[in-house]
Amino acid sequence: MNPYPNRRAFLTGTAALAAALALPGPAHGAGPSQAPDGFAKPSRIKLGMVTYNLGKDWDIPTLIKNCTEARFQGVELRTSHRHGVEVTLSASARAEVRKRFADSPVELFSLGSAFDYHTPDAAKLRQDIESTKAYIRLAQEVGATGVKVRPNGLPKEVPVEKTLEQIGRSLRELGDFAAALGQQIRLEVHGAGTSPVPRIRRIMDVADHPSVGVCWNSNPSDLDGDGFDANFDLVKSKIVEVHMRDLYLTDYPFRRLLARLTETGYSGYTLAEIPESPDAVRVMRYFRSIWLAYQGLL
Repeated sequence: MNPYPNRRAFLTGTAALAAALALPGPAHGAGPSQAPDGFAKPSRIKLGMVTYNLGKDWDIPTLIKNCTEARFQGVELRTSHRHGVEVTLSASARAEVRKRFADSPVELFSLGSAFDYHTPDAAKLRQDIESTKAYIRLAQEVGATGVKVRPNGLPKEVPVEKTLEQIGRSLRELGDFAAALGQQIRLEVHGAGTSPVPRIRRIMDVADHPSVGVCWNSNPSDLDGDGFDANFDLVKSKIVEVHMRDLYLTDYPFRRLLARLTETGYSGYTLAEIPESPDAVRVMRYFRSIWLAYQGLL
């Protein structure tokens, strides 16, 4: 009898031993369809998605299923989309949304509203502020931790500084309201005339509230003026959320963005705001792989 195993038996036994002893098991809360991470290292930064394009037609069970399969940790629900998480929900429906996410590995991180506060119409401004407060209540009741809002332009008939101050004062009022409910207001770097980062910095200086932060939006205008690093430095201490476009795009320094976030100790969400796809989970998995590789984690 040959005392040594043949090559096939040896390799089979070695592979089994390696699988038993070396490979990590699924992360806590991961679904049964998820494979171990293998060579990927964990990131301090979290990965999620915005349902602005990708996911706009998904109901909540589909959203949770797809995020779980793609290993996306959280989601921002954009208003008016199929998930149906709106201020019209009854108390029991809100509790059901909260339970669905709480019972899953996917966090309901944020509600993405379209409220803005640049209008010179005082009645409309008050209506927008009060509507935002209703949305903040909704966020608290469905288990989210904040609401994304935005500036969306500059009225031509109003001096720029006056509009920036108005937006900032509105955010301060909303910050007080949100803080009482354990919520954040997340101001998206957005809008014609308002997306330049120095103007966002001015709005934040006026708001001057610990419950009001910046949603970095990965805009081409982030590179204007003195460049990406200078603009990032203007608001780095206030960034509480990040939106990211397709990572294959070469018009934006996504690797540098992730490096700067890591330098600041950021541990919040970077959310994929990308186009819809008929093969959505596959696209999400590719996004996650590039996201990990850009951090040197894969």
